[in-house]
Amino acid sequence: MSKRPEDDAEAGSSPACAMHEAGDVYMGYADREELIAFLNEMLEAERAGARIARESANAGSGDPLADLMRTVRRDEARWCAVLFRHVKALGAAPSDNIGAFYDKAMAIPDAVERLALLNRGQGWVVRKLRAMLPRVRSGLLHKDLAEMLQSHETNIALAEVLLGRLRNATKLP
Repeated sequence: MSKRPEDDAEAGSSPACAMHEAGDVYMGYADREELIAFLNEMLEAERAGARIARESANAGSGDPLADLMRTVRRDEARWCAVLFRHVKALGAAPSDNIGAFYDKAMAIPDAVERLALLNRGQGWVVRKLRAMLPRVRSGLLHKDLAEMLQSHETNIALAEVLLGRLRNATKLP
């Protein structure tokens, strides 16, 4: 009796039966190089955000804008440290660059408008994280990036409330 192609599939050699042997990229996950590039891009953006928030907070005193900027700075610095560790864990050198967003934001003299731009930058980070999260296989990295996403969403919401108050306060009756 001759052997049929279907017999090989039944013996466990079909791709569907060997999915546990498939590589990360085949399964739709980001490879090491893509993860490193992403993490460094996020690190540069977080570093820019931390500096923008620090310098903006230092320009104010105890006002709500300065308080929010200090909160954002703490969060951005935390995420810088987390991203730095993950890049190192992947055996790569963490970027020491500051995102170009820093110069753009600091060129805005009005603190309220700078906060609005920083908030849009936070939105950019959220979009990038949402796009990458389904492609992260590492449980620890996925957990940290999901927490980073949640932190940014919270800060965006806080900033939107404050921006609404500040803009309403400056309107003439």
